[in-house]
Amino acid sequence: MSNTKRGFTLIELLVVIGILAVLATITVLVLNPAQLFAQARDSQRISDMGTLKSAISLYLTSSGGSDLDGTSGTFTCGTNYGASSLPVTVGKPGVPFSATIAHTGEFAIDGSGWVPVNLASTTSGSPIPVLPRDPVNGTQGEEDYFYAYACDNTLKTFELNANMESQRYRAGGDDDVESTDGGNRNSTTDDTALYEVGTDAGLNL
Repeated sequence: MSNTKRGFTLIELLVVIGILAVLATITVLVLNPAQLFAQARDSQRISDMGTLKSAISLYLTSSGGSDLDGTSGTFTCGTNYGASSLPVTVGKPGVPFSATIAHTGEFAIDGSGWVPVNLASTTSGSPIPVLPRDPVNGTQGEEDYFYAYACDNTLKTFELNANMESQRYRAGGDDDVESTDGGNRNSTTDDTALYEVGTDAGLNL
């Protein structure tokens, strides 16, 4: 009775390895992990903007809150002024948002954080424990990713901005949120579009 065992030949192993390499390449090209991660970060940005908009709106309506630019620091509501979640001087080409804030306490909700609104004074308590920050909150490639805030303390309106990262959510993408949000930073032909939410008419602070 023969008990001969036959192993793989070198050629068979090379063929299998070649097939696996082709499948791996196809997977990377089709799924594009980098874009999937960017989409996840953009989803977080969209969620954070919605949460923060709701928190500030609640402050304005439930507690009679009227101070949108805080009582500490040098931030003042007005055109071309902004506060950001990035603790350095930041900006985006073609966009008027730029600001420098202290790193210490930048996520505080008592008016001393990067959004200078005292959410802690909301009648029912602050709806959020800390201010959100951009998932990157810094420079990546040639882009700056940070959250920005501007306000009109006379009209009691405000605007929040975020820079989308993925091809899917950026201006001109399949699920474009930058050129469809009703704001004024909505160009699909250059790189100045932003995701804008808030209560300011035209979102043009």
